[in-house]
Amino acid sequence: MAITFSGGIHVDGCKGTKTKAIENMPAPEFVALPLQQHIGAPVKATVAVGDRVTMGQVIGRNDNALSCPVHASVSGTVEKIETRNSYMGAGKTEYVIIKNDGEYELCESITPLEKKVTDLTCDEVIDLVREAGISGMGGATFPAYAKIQSAVGKAKELIINCAECEPFITANHRLLLERPMDVINGAKILMIALGLSKATFAIEDNKKNAAKVLEESLLDDKMFSVKLLKTKYPQGDERQIVYALNHVQIPTGKLPADVGCVIFNAETCDAIYHAVVDRMPLIARTVTIDGDCIAESKNLRIPLGTSYRDVIEYCGGIKGKLSKLINGGPMMGNTQWDLDGTVTKGTSALLFFSDKYEKKAAPCCIHCGKCVSVCPMHLEPVYLALFAKSGELDKCLDYNLMSCMECGSCSFICPGNVPIVQYIRKAKDKIKAKPKQQ
Repeated sequence: MAITFSGGIHVDGCKGTKTKAIENMPAPEFVALPLQQHIGAPVKATVAVGDRVTMGQVIGRNDNALSCPVHASVSGTVEKIETRNSYMGAGKTEYVIIKNDGEYELCESITPLEKKVTDLTCDEVIDLVREAGISGMGGATFPAYAKIQSAVGKAKELIINCAECEPFITANHRLLLERPMDVINGAKILMIALGLSKATFAIEDNKKNAAKVLEESLLDDKMFSVKLLKTKYPQGDERQIVYALNHVQIPTGKLPADVGCVIFNAETCDAIYHAVVDRMPLIARTVTIDGDCIAESKNLRIPLGTSYRDVIEYCGGIKGKLSKLINGGPMMGNTQWDLDGTVTKGTSALLFFSDKYEKKAAPCCIHCGKCVSVCPMHLEPVYLALFAKSGELDKCLDYNLMSCMECGSCSFICPGNVPIVQYIRKAKDKIKAKPKQQ
């Protein structure tokens, strides 16, 4: 029987690409790589205009802060270094634009690991993961090396997040069907580094074929189990997964490691495997392309820095009138306003929608309480929205505004079309911008 958490919503999965195998999209003529693709400090360019770079070469790093280096996804020449809007939301960041020379010459430092994986120390794994520039690929983009560090001596169980609960996205589903051993071996590397003997693959029950493939690939390995989770949003949130599996609530302000768990996304495990065994940095990722305005929906492995325009062209162009482009899932993704935006480490999907997906009615709270009943964090979104809209930030904090995970369940269920999450995000930004009292 599938297990789950309290709260959340049932949405139409719209998983139309679940049968579409992952294709390798050819690299475009130019790639534009932002120097901030992760939570933490941006990196600084280590190349200059006119430099020739090789594929996998570090082009930006910051060793003095929580950060992930950025690598060239093609070989070629640095054409520009310029400031553009950040895909991660408000603000700007520097981009390194590289003209692809079509040679795909691999950086000379990328050579296979010369020792047994089982002989690696935890610090060696952390260094390899950091040098590979891996950040969480489920959307959170937290540097993976730092998550490993935070779990040392605290985590007793590894959880591989295979839920993929956002509508439309099937990239992880296809990865599990097509390359299960890469994910499993990445998980084993994490277990070796952290000294763990227990790992759980947590997967929603709308992906039973992937669960079966995992079970067959594990060959009755007693260290691993595959657990089916009820298909419900936001089942993929780490707090909901921990509760569903272990019936443990993660206290406010604490991490999964504080209750004995460490959680990595399936594609992050895949990237860690290749970073350690092949010493291959993160220079491409799997992205679901879907929506009613794209001619051909696909699952693509795309070189980082590829523009949305190039993706559109590869998928047969736009059909109809494009109203909204979302980087990520429709619940928690970011709306994009520029087709020159690019695929980054955090891009799990690109969704192209017409206006039929827009809510038309003017927002009006009818005090039904549905937002409260579905909140997986057990907050009161109706009041958070009210206080956030009126600028009453102290009251927002009294109602635990900062505990909101911004999953969007409340906005989705609201019959009055109130953009609750947008109000909450704006209030959070104002609180974070306030000078801290001494």
